[in-house]
Amino acid sequence: MSEELAFDSSGLGTWTEESRFEVTRERLVEYAEATNDPIEAHRAGDIAAPVFAIVPVFQSLMEPALEVVPPSLMGRIVHGEQDFRFHRPIEPGDVLTSRATMLGYEGLPKGSRAAVYLESRDARGSLVNEQYVTFFVRGFDCGETVGELAPDHKFDEELRQRDPVAAVSAHVDEDQTFRYGPAAGDPMPIHLDEDVAKDAGLPGIIAHGLCTMAFTSWAVLSELAGSDVRRLRRLAVRFSKPVLPGQDIHTRIWRAGSSGGVTSYAYETTVGADPVITDGLAEIVN
Repeated sequence: MSEELAFDSSGLGTWTEESRFEVTRERLVEYAEATNDPIEAHRAGDIAAPVFAIVPVFQSLMEPALEVVPPSLMGRIVHGEQDFRFHRPIEPGDVLTSRATMLGYEGLPKGSRAAVYLESRDARGSLVNEQYVTFFVRGFDCGETVGELAPDHKFDEELRQRDPVAAVSAHVDEDQTFRYGPAAGDPMPIHLDEDVAKDAGLPGIIAHGLCTMAFTSWAVLSELAGSDVRRLRRLAVRFSKPVLPGQDIHTRIWRAGSSGGVTSYAYETTVGADPVITDGLAEIVN
């Protein structure tokens, strides 16, 4: 490991500057439509779909990595895991202030993972949501573990011994990425340009991982929370394989336990037999 390719641990705990985001009903509607969300309150813009929480913080996602990861490795970063903690849903008229910091990292044989923490607060300074984002730097083992990683949400394999409590199938439209990109504020060309995606070693344009996660969120809410996003406290996933436009995804959900008036559900999403989202976890108020 050459010196210039070492992670810089001094960048851990450095907060980004605060970013400000004004939530409009029109933006909430656009996001719901871009994720094929069937929940009426989301489609009317009365309240945000849960994964919309990524939109106000999107510009802050990569900034903490710049403090730690060498610039020559930035192109190897992929979004590995996402973990939302909801204090309350986002609503039209909210003015949110967000910031982010990198918590820690771990070297692994096939790459390195790093955990970023983000928070969004309303105009009163109250927490609206917290997020843990795990990035994976492909093909580079940083050789050490420093700081904290994101909290665990690993699927308990013993759950497979019982039947799932719900199963939902959905179709990813051919134009899904072209609708999701503007709605989420994500212009990454691998989701919009066939040639760029293939140059990156992909079979073609791939769906945004957070768009796929949004599909699973409305599946969970519709089946287990009476379509009420106010009951959702946590939503976490691991992105294991890209989804292509035109594919069908299938989400199976198991009851994992209950404590303190909150029930936990574990889930996974597949395309055919291939897992595309694993280690899914949703916590719902009873």
